[in-house]
Amino acid sequence: MTSALTDALAWVVVGLFVAAAALDWYDGDRGVGRARYLAASAWVVFGVFWAVLFPHFAFEQRSFIEGALSLAALPACLYAAYLLVDGRETLFLLSRAVAFMGLIYLPFTMLVPAREALIELVAWQGELVMNALGYGPQFEVVERGIATGGDHTIRGQYLFPNEELGDFRVSVLLACTGLGSMAIFGGLIAAVRAPLRRKLRALALAISVIWVLNLARVVFISLAFSQQWLQVLVDPTMALVGYDNPNMVSFFLSDRVIAQSLSVVALVGIAWAVAREVPELLTVGEDVLYIATGDEYDLHEAVGTDRPVRTDGEGE
Repeated sequence: MTSALTDALAWVVVGLFVAAAALDWYDGDRGVGRARYLAASAWVVFGVFWAVLFPHFAFEQRSFIEGALSLAALPACLYAAYLLVDGRETLFLLSRAVAFMGLIYLPFTMLVPAREALIELVAWQGELVMNALGYGPQFEVVERGIATGGDHTIRGQYLFPNEELGDFRVSVLLACTGLGSMAIFGGLIAAVRAPLRRKLRALALAISVIWVLNLARVVFISLAFSQQWLQVLVDPTMALVGYDNPNMVSFFLSDRVIAQSLSVVALVGIAWAVAREVPELLTVGEDVLYIATGDEYDLHEAVGTDRPVRTDGEGE
């Protein structure tokens, strides 16, 4: 039920953001009022979307980081809606970026061949890396069933046989491909008005770094779980998270704690590097910081770049 609801809300959110961006572009200054209210309504629905996802992240996935972020997203989105209505037009850039993010990510949730190809590519590359690290004889990539009807399977699961502790299986999912992070930067870069050459350089930088880091993440989690590298504080962790199987502690610590924490740091670093190529994106950073803290920041001065002429991100 939650999946169907969030899928529907996701499409509604993207549709509203796309409509607001189209209205802003088509009507220009004449339609800024209508576009503002439409974008504000999109932010409200976006906040509801994240609130609905909170139980999934916090209780099903047992991810404190994603749970906390999804919970904080509701008031943040409502505040963004208020600021738009109140006249903060720089938020049109962030609104436009969310529209592009959705248009990049959501098709993969519907186009089964594209989703499967991406998952199998990541699983295959992870296999190559683990083979190179000397773990080849200890695992194999096997087919796993997916929820697309019938007995359909894809080659996207690592099987680590263990006679003493039982088999360890690590499934590569769409969330394990780095697509979400790539959609974020793809959406941001597509939304700004800047020379195409700079945007393509920034996109190539972001995608390549995300791909490499995500592959390292998949390999690290797979090995940490299957080799039981992080069996520390087992009883307290099981009591905190609610696991029945003590072997899951290594998975929890490697994925939910270490990998997700480092992912946040990596995204900030990538954003900084991308902003050096496309400083128009700093306007988004200023808006995010204002929503989070209530204070104005001049990131353009901090980075040493000129502020775009227009407040909506168009500078050249």
